[in-house]
Amino acid sequence: MPRRVARAIVARLLAAVAVMLGAATLAFAALQALPGDPVQRLLGPMSQAPEEVRARIRADYGFDRPVIVQYLRYIGGLARGDLGESYQSQQPVSRLIGDQLWPTVQLALAALGIAVVLAVVSAVATAGRWPWLRALAWAGELTAVSTPGFWVGIVLLTLFSFQLQIFPVAGAQDLSSLVLPALTLALAIAGMLAQVLREGMEAALTQPFVVTARARGLSQTAVRLRHVLRHAAVPAVTLTGWLPGTLIGGVVPIETVFGRPGVGSLLLRAVSTADMPVVMAVVVLSAFVFVIISAVVDLLYLVIDPRLRTVEAVV
Repeated sequence: MPRRVARAIVARLLAAVAVMLGAATLAFAALQALPGDPVQRLLGPMSQAPEEVRARIRADYGFDRPVIVQYLRYIGGLARGDLGESYQSQQPVSRLIGDQLWPTVQLALAALGIAVVLAVVSAVATAGRWPWLRALAWAGELTAVSTPGFWVGIVLLTLFSFQLQIFPVAGAQDLSSLVLPALTLALAIAGMLAQVLREGMEAALTQPFVVTARARGLSQTAVRLRHVLRHAAVPAVTLTGWLPGTLIGGVVPIETVFGRPGVGSLLLRAVSTADMPVVMAVVVLSAFVFVIISAVVDLLYLVIDPRLRTVEAVV
């Protein structure tokens, strides 16, 4: 038994390392595939620096070395926690990301919390009953999933900030400035989660354990919340494991529309100025978040479904 557990742990650690290495390699390959001189990108498109300055920059940044040497140097730096130096600000990338990370984490966590609440309420209220309400919820979820986030953000800003003046227009001063961005980011996620949860709950409602729970005197709401929802949560948790990509991709336009600081705004500036060390660092950070969330999802499987709490299932 302990050997199987150890093999499972080692296998997952190796998979995590492979994901991180793959993301770093793809980021490095994308940098190498960019057209033009990296020194010119560093100096800016309008720079007329003499060749002596350019040669010194190539030597300082290692651009004059073979590609394989640059790659090994880059991977070695990542292994030491060194994300490189920004071309534009000449500051360590880790410091730049660290300064902007917390507002993005706040936004992502708030959006995820709102999305889970909205999805659970919609699925529990409409699964297997009231066809008209189910159809209405389905239409709203489909609209939320298919509508661009920046457009939803503009509509919410127009209504609640410019007209009703309930929430601030921009910034990240307090919790009130977090409501509209988090709601904007949460709506599409809630739509996807609600549809998956509802489908799982409707399948679970046909199972014999539902009849047994009702025979014990449990109310319809109690059966749905205590038994059916838990049974249907596994596919929804699986979907949650893919949400980091949605969140990271979604914060870029949301932080821009609402004028919030964060990694999304930092990434947008880095792309517009060809600040590739920052772009590559965000790619690696996204892979790291994906690895962490995947591990958390695996643990949630064991909490939700007791049948998975065996060594054979874990392995």
